[in-house]
Amino acid sequence: MQENQNKKVSSLSLLSIAGVEPYQLKPNEEYMNENQIKHFRSILEAWRNQLRDEVDRTVSHMQDEAANFPDPVDRAAQEEEFSLELRNRDRERKLVKKIEKTLKKLEEGDFGYCEACGVEIGVRRLEARPTADMCIDCKTLAEIREKQMAN
Repeated sequence: MQENQNKKVSSLSLLSIAGVEPYQLKPNEEYMNENQIKHFRSILEAWRNQLRDEVDRTVSHMQDEAANFPDPVDRAAQEEEFSLELRNRDRERKLVKKIEKTLKKLEEGDFGYCEACGVEIGVRRLEARPTADMCIDCKTLAEIREKQMAN
C-alpha cells in the first residue's frame, strides 16, 4: 500500500520540487556521469527536505491545535485527525530513510543499477522513482512473485 501511495508522486512534481527540468540525455553519454549524479542528488535532496518540512509543519500544527475539548465527539474527531497525520508522517519518515539510503548509494557509485541483475535502471525511471533499486523487468517479476505468494 505504501509503495502505491508513494507512486502517486509524479516525476513532474518531484522535478518541480527540485526546480529541475527532465534530464536531457546526450548522444554517447556515459551512464551515471557527474551531470546525472548531480541531477539526481538535487532531486533526492529537495524531496527529502520537502518531507522534513512537512514533519515540522505537522508538529507545529498539532501543538497549535491541541485542545482539551469538553465534548467527547470533538475530542475524538481531533484525536482521529492527529492519528491520520501521524500515520502519514510515519510513512514519510520511512520514505526519508529510503531517500537517505539512496543518497548514500549515489555517493558510493552504486546508484542507478538494478540490485537484482545489475543492469542500468534508466534515467527516466529514476526521475519517476528516484529511490528505485530494480530495473522495470526485475521489479515486475518481483511484484508477480509477491502476488503469487499472497494467494
